[in-house]
Amino acid sequence: CSRQHPWFQAYLAGETPYDEYFIEIDPDTDLSAVVRPRSSPLLTSVETNRGVRHVWTTFSDDQIDLNYANPAVLMEMLSILLEYVQHGARIIRLDAIAYLWKRIGTPCIHLPEVHLVVKLMRRLLDAVAPGTLVLTETNVPHKENISYFGDGDEAHIVYQFSLAPLLLDAYLSGDAQPLMRWLQEIREDDSLPPKTTFLNFTASHDGIGVRPLEGLVSEDRFERLIQAVTARGGLVSTRRNSDGADTPYELNITYFDALGEPDGLAPDRHARRFLSTQAVMLALRGIPAVYFHSLTATPNDRDGVQRTGHARAINRRRFTRKELEGLVGKVDSPQHIVFSEYKRMLARRTAQPAFHPDAAQRVVEVGDPALISFLREDAASGQRIWVVANAGAHERRLDLSALPDFQARADLLSGAALESNRGELTLSGWQAVWLTDGDTASGPAKTSEHGITTKR
Repeated sequence: CSRQHPWFQAYLAGETPYDEYFIEIDPDTDLSAVVRPRSSPLLTSVETNRGVRHVWTTFSDDQIDLNYANPAVLMEMLSILLEYVQHGARIIRLDAIAYLWKRIGTPCIHLPEVHLVVKLMRRLLDAVAPGTLVLTETNVPHKENISYFGDGDEAHIVYQFSLAPLLLDAYLSGDAQPLMRWLQEIREDDSLPPKTTFLNFTASHDGIGVRPLEGLVSEDRFERLIQAVTARGGLVSTRRNSDGADTPYELNITYFDALGEPDGLAPDRHARRFLSTQAVMLALRGIPAVYFHSLTATPNDRDGVQRTGHARAINRRRFTRKELEGLVGKVDSPQHIVFSEYKRMLARRTAQPAFHPDAAQRVVEVGDPALISFLREDAASGQRIWVVANAGAHERRLDLSALPDFQARADLLSGAALESNRGELTLSGWQAVWLTDGDTASGPAKTSEHGITTKR
C-alpha cells in the first residue's frame, strides 16, 4: 500500500478500521529468519496519533505491507480483485505474492497461508469470471517459483524467471550449456497441471532477477555475469541476508545494452545478437511477453537513474512521440533494425501452431556448447519446428542428423528455403533459425540480410 494512500493516512490518524490494516512490530523483535528481497530496513518508523510505530515494509519505506491476517483487509482486497474484473481485466497479476503473509520466527515467504490466499482468489475468479487468468510474479529460484501452480488450483500462469539471466549468460559467455541443462530439467521435472503455462520474458519494468540462477550456474560464472553487466553500464541491486551481508538480487540494465560490448558493437551485429535471444524466448513453450523497451532496443537511461535516484529507472525511459519516432526511424540504427525485425518475427510466430503454449517441447542435443537447440511440435496440426540459436560470436556448424527424422526444408525466420539432402547447416555468429520440415507458413516472407548457408 502506498504511503500516500488514504488507508495509510487513516492508519496514522488512528481511524477505525484502518488502525488494524497494517503490521506493527516491536523493533526489538528477532526478525533474522525473514527472507529479504531488498537491503533496505524491514521496519519503518512512522509518527501516528498514538506515538511512534514501526510498520512492516518488505520493499521500501513508501510501500507499507497490508495485514492480510486481518479478515477485513482480505475482504477489501478480494473486492478490489473483482472490481478489476468488472472493468474488463482478463489476466490478474499477483505481484510479489510470495511475501504476502507474515509469521514471526519464519522466513515470511511462501508460507502456506500465501498459497491458500492464491487458491481463494482462483476459486473466486473461476466462480464469478470464468476465463480470467491468475498470473503469479515471484522472483525466486525455479523450484520455489513453480510451486504457485499448486495442483492446478493456484496460478494459471507463472513468470519464467530463470530464463532471462540464463539466456543473457549464454550469449555473453558463448556457452549455452547451463541454459540447455535447465531446459532439459524443466522438461523432465515440471509436469505442469492442465491448462497452466509459463510467461516467458527477458525484460520487464524491473531488473533481471538473479536469485532464479541459484543452483543453475557456478559462483565463478555468476561473478563473471555481474562483471559483464557492470562493464556495459549496468547496476546491481542487492538484498540483505540473515547474516547481515548484502548479495545481488537483480541486474539493472536494458536487455539490449546488456547484449552489447563495453567497447561497442557494429549496429547490425548488436541487433543480431539481441534479436537472437528474442527468437529463443519467443519460441519456448509458454506465452511470450515482450517489454516495450525490448521492442525499441532502448539504451540504458543513466540520466533517469540520476534524476530519480532509483536503479530501475535505467530501464524505464519515457519517450515523447517525436523522440521515439526519431529513435526507431533512423535507418541502419540498431533501434530501427530491432523494431523492424521484431515486428516481422512476431508476425511469423503467431502463424505457427507449434508455438502454441500447449505444444510439446523437447531438447535436441547437438554436441556443441554454443548452440541452443529444441523442438516444438503441435500434435493437432503435425507441425514441427526445430529451433536452433548460436549463442557464440563465431560461425558454427549444425549437424542435421542430430534429429534424424527431421528433414529441414525452410527457416521460418528468414523465409529462406533449404536444399534437400543436406547434412550440415552453417550458422553465423548469434544467428537463430526456426527450421520446419513442412511448408512455410503463410505470412510476410522476407529474406533477412543475415541468411543461412547450407553445406553437404
